[in-house]
This record gives sequence, C-alpha cells and structure tokens, in this order.
Amino acid sequence: MDDIDRKILKLLQDNARVSLKTIAENTFLSSPAVSARIEKLEKDGVIAGYHAMIDPEKLGYHIIAFINLDVVPEEKPQFYAYAESVPNVLECNCVTGAYSMLLKVAFQSTMELDVFIGQLQKFGKTSTQIVFSTHVGPRGVAV
Repeated sequence: MDDIDRKILKLLQDNARVSLKTIAENTFLSSPAVSARIEKLEKDGVIAGYHAMIDPEKLGYHIIAFINLDVVPEEKPQFYAYAESVPNVLECNCVTGAYSMLLKVAFQSTMELDVFIGQLQKFGKTSTQIVFSTHVGPRGVAV
C-alpha cells in the first residue's frame, strides 16, 4: 500500500459515495487506474464494505446502551449465535477485564432494553450503561 492507496482510502472513508472522477482528480490518476486500485483494496480485504451511516434516533431508537456481559468460554458459541440473531445488537466485542463481552445495542424504549438484558442474563452477569450523548461518533481509522 502506498500514499495513493492511503489517499483513496481516506476519501472513501470520508464519503463512500465519492465518484471515481473525484478520486482521480485528487490522486492525479485516471478513473480506470483508481478503479483498479479500489478493486485490489477490496480483494485484499482492506476495504471490507460500504455502509450508509443511519441516525438511530431518526428511526425511533432513542436508547443506545453498552452492556458488559460475563460469558463462560463454553457458552460463547451459543451466545454469539444469539447475539447475531438480535437486530438490536449493533456490535458484540470479546474484551478483557471483569467482563468478557461488550455489546452496543439500540432500542426504542428502556422497557425493550430491560427485556433484552433479562434474556442476556441467562449467559452471565451484566452491567449496563445508557448513553446520554455522543461527542465523537463512529469514524474511520487514520490512514
């Protein structure tokens, strides 16, 4: 990966819908050359996908929370299958510390969150933090 690839990644990370023409103008390459580089970055797994950033609140998901969960290693496969099946789970991370999992979830009400936490407790002890505000939202990594 060279500086041009990094410039392409930065442009795509800032706006995944940026045109090939705009990328070409910013990298001093032709559009076909930019396209070939993007294809290679996708093939190599550097670009893992393209996503629209949706504001959960605009869709009625007013409760964003982080849930710590202590899952015993033997139950991880069942837990992962469960977490993948629940669309309210935005992220599920295996972490170090007092808890083994950290989940980011979105719900329309605290009552729905409460029901979900109750279901999670069959896998282990939980600790939940509800988000009041977010000053630095999801963003890409430095390239």
